[in-house]
Amino acid sequence: MIPLLWAIAGVVLIAVELVSGTFVLLMLGLAALVTAGASALGAPLGVDVVVFGLASAALVLLARPALQRRLRGEAADGAVNAGPAALLGAAAEVVEPITGDDAGTVRIGGALWTARALHDGAVLASGDPVVVVDIRGATAVVTPGRSDPGGPAHPSRPPLQGEG
Repeated sequence: MIPLLWAIAGVVLIAVELVSGTFVLLMLGLAALVTAGASALGAPLGVDVVVFGLASAALVLLARPALQRRLRGEAADGAVNAGPAALLGAAAEVVEPITGDDAGTVRIGGALWTARALHDGAVLASGDPVVVVDIRGATAVVTPGRSDPGGPAHPSRPPLQGEG
């Protein structure tokens, strides 16, 4: 009977988590399900309480932060790869030619961006593969790159911070 109570408590906590979105109740619900398993194996109530406490602490302190980072798209060091910074190093294709000091247009992940060449005097024709090296306001700064079939672009530039 006690394993059933732990299982019901776990399912209720997980269901209530759908409303809160903090993942604390999810972790407690998972701990209750682990405890239901221990109880079903014949553990006495005192051991059940210890199992629940240890499982809860481990899940809330270890699994929850990792899950939150994963869902928010953060790196392990806390940096968020969002906004214009997310485009750095992205492969793009020239749509309207970029000549000398004149801006052109590139397609980055399906979106059209105004773009300028990184190097003065560079001429990039329509269809040329390029790599985004900077974002200045609403303008992408690009440099020539080559695309390998099935692989990422290889820019003619030094690697960006964090790249291998």
